[in-house]
Amino acid sequence: MDIAFSRLDDTTARFTLSGTSQPFTNALRRSMIGEVPTLAIDEVRIYDNTSALFDEMLAHRLGLIPIRTDLDCYVPQDRCSCEGAGCDRCSVMYTLSVEGPGIVYSRDLIPQDPRAAPAVEGIPIVKLAKDQKVVLEARAILNKGRVHAKWQPTTTCGYKNYPVIDVSEKCDACGRCVDECPRGILVIKGGRVAVSEGRVEECSLCRLCERACLNTGIGEESAISIKSEESRYIFVVEGDGSLPVHAILEEALKYLKSQSDELFEKIGELSGVTGDEEKNE
Repeated sequence: MDIAFSRLDDTTARFTLSGTSQPFTNALRRSMIGEVPTLAIDEVRIYDNTSALFDEMLAHRLGLIPIRTDLDCYVPQDRCSCEGAGCDRCSVMYTLSVEGPGIVYSRDLIPQDPRAAPAVEGIPIVKLAKDQKVVLEARAILNKGRVHAKWQPTTTCGYKNYPVIDVSEKCDACGRCVDECPRGILVIKGGRVAVSEGRVEECSLCRLCERACLNTGIGEESAISIKSEESRYIFVVEGDGSLPVHAILEEALKYLKSQSDELFEKIGELSGVTGDEEKNE
């Protein structure tokens, strides 16, 4: 399996995954969405709320604010020595006290640990009129997206098959397919239709160009053919700011490896052969 990155920064990754199957590719996608732990507000104690929002809606909005997460500093509650009571190893406390008029933003959440501040400071929570106020305490814990969407570290995580565009000798450069392409990746070059340099990955596999070619009456087969490689995929991942995208990818791969190792050991137990013995063979 090969991974080739065309873009990688703290918020976005775009890469090509080659030499693998679709089930594994989808498993990687699901792992990035649901198996990478992050911090999110899970409990809210409201002391005063005279805003236009009900307490439940206010708590819901707080829970969806992405929080910067240092996985080396926090552990899930089920693995913490406090057994879920809530200590500084498995949870972070926040305070919020704002009086109107004005808008309450995510930056108004004051964390007990500065490393666990909201990932985006300008998220609006509620608008306060004169004399309205919100006073509360909140607690964030570490968990995974498969438990609730607020713990998902990604805003976008998807893939598509790598497109393959072939133009046959039948092409007469009429330009119908060029006009029909919604992403502008086709051009007329040298008396034939060709793909713009470096734009093949932008193809959405919609095949509108094939239909446009057939509508010209060229015959029963289109001069342009859109296919996809079965073992090559284009991935796009965008994070919500709680974790860098490279950390999301690393944690997802670690999870898949741990699941694979566990399955390997279970199969070894059922067959009466230990994992080390099977590897030596």
